This record gives sequence, C-alpha cells and structure tokens, in this order.
Amino acid sequence: MAQAFVFPGQGSQTVGMGREMARNFTVARAVFEEVDEALSQKLSQLMFEGPPEMLMLTENAQPAIMAVSIACLRVLEQEVGLSLSRDAAFVAGHSLGEYSALCAAGSLRLRETARLLRVRGAAMQQAVPAGNGAMAALLGVEYDTACRIAIEAAHNEICAVANDNAPGQVVVSGAKAAVERAVEIAKKQGAKRAMMLQVSAPFHCPLMAPAAGIMEEALAAASITMPVVPLVANVTASAVVDPATIRRLLVEQVTDQVRWRESIEYLRAQKVGRIIELGAGKVLAGLNKRICPEMEAVSIGEPADLSFFKQRAA
Repeated sequence: MAQAFVFPGQGSQTVGMGREMARNFTVARAVFEEVDEALSQKLSQLMFEGPPEMLMLTENAQPAIMAVSIACLRVLEQEVGLSLSRDAAFVAGHSLGEYSALCAAGSLRLRETARLLRVRGAAMQQAVPAGNGAMAALLGVEYDTACRIAIEAAHNEICAVANDNAPGQVVVSGAKAAVERAVEIAKKQGAKRAMMLQVSAPFHCPLMAPAAGIMEEALAAASITMPVVPLVANVTASAVVDPATIRRLLVEQVTDQVRWRESIEYLRAQKVGRIIELGAGKVLAGLNKRICPEMEAVSIGEPADLSFFKQRAA
C-alpha cells in the first residue's frame, strides 16, 4: 500500500510535546539538542515544561512543532527501520509543516529548517499590528460558499479563505472587522458553527505580504536540494521536486491559502492508501478521515504509537 507522511502545523503545540520521545530515545534527544543549538535557545525546555504562553508565540511554536515531527521520524528510522525514500510515496505538511516535510525528505537540513521557521514565525507575527487582523473557522460551510462569504464580508478590506482544511471546515483570514462580518454572514447562511480563532495574526492572506518579502530573502540564502520523495505543496495541491519551484512556493505559501483538502484528494488520486502523521497531536489524521475516509490515517507522536509499526513488522 502506498503511503504518504504528513506533518502538522501551528495549533498542534502543547506543553509536554516530545518529552516522552526525548526520555525514551537518544535520537529524539539529539534532534531537540540540535534545534536548541541552532536557535541559541533552550526551546526543548520550553516545549517540555512551558510556560504555555511562551510556547504559543509563533516564533517559538513553529520550530518547536517541526522539532517534534523530525524527532518522531528519527525514532521510526532507528526503532522500526523506516526509510522515507523506500516507505513513502509523498510527503506533505500543513503550513509550517511543509518545512518539516522538506526536512524529513532531505531537502532542508535540520538546523536551517529551525532557523527559517524562527524567521518565518517572527515575520508573520510582526506583519500586522496586534488587534488589526483575525481568523475565523466556518464549520458546516463548503469551500465555494466560504469564498463567496469572504468576498461579501470584505467591504474594501482584506478577507480571504486561508485554509481549506476538509469538507465543511474552512478558515477565513484578514482584517478583523471583515472577518467578524464573515462570521455573522456565515451564521445567517446556516453555518453549523462560525467562530473567531485565538490566533496572534491573520495568516495565509494578503496582509502577510511583509512576511512573504522577508521569507523570500531568507529562502534565497537557504540551501534547498531535491527531496528524496515528492512534496505535495500547499499552494498547488500537487507534487513538486524542483528546488527552485519549492523555494518559490514557500514564499507564496505565506500569503496564499493552504489547500489541504485538495492535497489529500490528490494523494488519493495517486493511489496512496495510508496517511501517516508525524508529530504533536492528531489534527491531520482527523482531517484526513473527513476528506478521504477510505484512506487509513495513523498518528505517531508518542512512544506508545510505535506499536503500529512494530506489530506490522512482527
């Protein structure tokens, strides 16, 4: 059965993530130590112990989530003999998870990935003054309807679909007043639920243009090589291996929407039958079950989760 390995994005962070992996496996500890060194910060201590308000900061959360994903991958490589080039047909990641996916596939080095995500997190946080932007989840609203709601709510302000996560789960992003209007319109049009999200900035919309400029400069200086397996990119929901194209899409990703539903549908069309989520939480496995329930969804984030692979190897 063809498999794809997928990597979570912001929102999956919790205090304690990665701690049991570090306690049980030297290779996981080595990942956290390397990220700490690359950032000149005890990020691992913040991940394991908190405080939560510091971990929630975008510039901390992004490299932290990536570190847990790569630690899980390294443990699988050591404990069950996983080889991404042999055992995966594709990789994909949700927003910042795209960087984790590229690191996993050997396109970015771990240290460089951590530094890029630190820059990305800070740039996205600072792109819009606090309180000026917002995001909202529209549940029970399909993608095309969400696009129309965003247009109606804009009133000469920015309001756009940021994440097409799954059928009936779309996130809009933009100017705070416009996003608030989108919530009210969605409720009037019969949304199952429409709610403002507790986020620090309006991600994946044109208001992030200053951050895209910063990432264009940072990525121009980064070493990006061809991944060992194709990446299904957020921006195109299709496979890419060319380093120059990857670099361009990572810049576009800052202001463009995350096409996760279409990405999973693309994987299904490529005969992928199992999605394996590596990292904190089980958000993507939940989304994937809603998008393509016939595809097997597995999450690996804690030592106990390794039993899935060990049972298959027995």
